[in-house]
Amino acid sequence: MNSFLYTLGIYLLGIGMKIASFFHPKAKLWIRGRKGVFQKIEREISHNDLVIWMHVSSLGEYEQGLPLLIALRKKFPEYKLAVSFFSPSGYEVVKNKCFADFLFYLSLDTPSQAKKLIELLHPSYTIFVKYDFWYNVLQALISKNIPTIFISSVFRPDQVYFKPRGKWFVSILKKVTHFFVQDNNSKTLLNSIDIQQVTISGDTRFDRVKMLLKQNNYLDWLSIFKENSTLIVAGSTWKEDDELLKNFINSTFFTNCKILIAPHNMNVDYFQRLRAEFIPKTLLFSEIKDKNPADYQILILDTVGILTKVYSYADISYVGGGFGKEGVHNVLEPAIFASPVIYGPIYDKFIEAVELLQYGGAVIIHNQNKFNEILVELLANKEKRIIIGEKAKEYVISKPDSVQLILDYFDKIQ
Repeated sequence: MNSFLYTLGIYLLGIGMKIASFFHPKAKLWIRGRKGVFQKIEREISHNDLVIWMHVSSLGEYEQGLPLLIALRKKFPEYKLAVSFFSPSGYEVVKNKCFADFLFYLSLDTPSQAKKLIELLHPSYTIFVKYDFWYNVLQALISKNIPTIFISSVFRPDQVYFKPRGKWFVSILKKVTHFFVQDNNSKTLLNSIDIQQVTISGDTRFDRVKMLLKQNNYLDWLSIFKENSTLIVAGSTWKEDDELLKNFINSTFFTNCKILIAPHNMNVDYFQRLRAEFIPKTLLFSEIKDKNPADYQILILDTVGILTKVYSYADISYVGGGFGKEGVHNVLEPAIFASPVIYGPIYDKFIEAVELLQYGGAVIIHNQNKFNEILVELLANKEKRIIIGEKAKEYVISKPDSVQLILDYFDKIQ
């Protein structure tokens, strides 16, 4: 592949999303959000504004970038902070509570749109979170000599940049101002393709989850639901995870506890079907106003934006995704609240999931029998729960202040 084929693929992506928007709600949001994006920028950003632009792919990357945004606000109070999203699943969640001054969808990465985007936004600094690489946008930034920084990046040997067919893309990565990577392997890989402007800074998500301890995590309805019971929180679950939960809940193993499930799938019909599969009394969060949560044993969280607070109540946490091809979701959010974390076998792409297991703060399950066995053991043994949970929290607390390392770099390039 080369830049021509890449740009052709971007055009085809745009066409494909337009077609999909007639049938798929997420695709519809993707298309609708990009309509008039340049006019929106012109209204919000004047020629005289000083701008720091952060781009994130979705909600997870926004959470990673948030600690740095907060620090940049203090360091550069005279600048406007602009944040762009690629995915509607992130944009729609934070659009009414974004920390930045200006929020928008990233325009399609064609040469003409990338050039126009950078001219209108005219950022003094640009920050990309993790590894959302857009060739034409990077080309436009570099042509304007705008400092361009990647933070919390992770690189793997199987990525195209480290193969002969990826040399065309490497040429633009070499011109990135600086990479802040999560681990030594990523640094070594970048060095192997002659990219030397690399610092190992860890993951800003650790900074973010440490902040969760300082926020008000009280939820009255959850306090009522939990009462004096041992609470299992199952977050970001997929169908495979829900099947494990269903079989456990409908068995004789399910006793002396309550379970809150927060599915990844936010489909109303899915919530209703899931509730119908449980034998014990089950309540949807959307119906909680007219009910007494204490009367129910299972609660399904059919909303977004509060899972981090929910984890603060967990005695045991199960994080979904570990049985799907994409892998396990965020294991740090339950870990910071000293909850033992359980997840499935597909986790090797996530450094924090690997390290949390090595640190003794997590347990891996491979099948239904192991799932049942671990839950029964942890429910019966409070001391073991506390030991694993404390190790989980210690793991998060032990990580360095990644944000400060990045801020120190800004002093060098001002």
